[in-house]
Amino acid sequence: MITLEVSSTSYADSLLCIKTSLSHMESLLGCYNGYALGEPSARIGWTFFKLAFKSEFEDAISSKFSEMIEKYNRAGKEEKFARFMSDYFNSRGCKVKIKTV
Repeated sequence: MITLEVSSTSYADSLLCIKTSLSHMESLLGCYNGYALGEPSARIGWTFFKLAFKSEFEDAISSKFSEMIEKYNRAGKEEKFARFMSDYFNSRGCKVKIKTV
């Protein structure tokens, strides 16, 4: 299970965008209920929350997009996955920053 920390300056908008994007990804891969969201915490104008991918969903994403994920120049699997998800969310209009936990 990979857990990411999501940072946003507009929590409500970002949460809706992330849920919509993940719903689209779940439909594409045929995996449902593949993630869990943590409680938000606000600091200095930013809201932070955890996004945990369940193993089945993570594996489906990694398998379907393996060529794209491998192109990221990151050390480990989790960093590459985080970068891919960050780019995916940004391409869908989500204004968030992502890092591994």
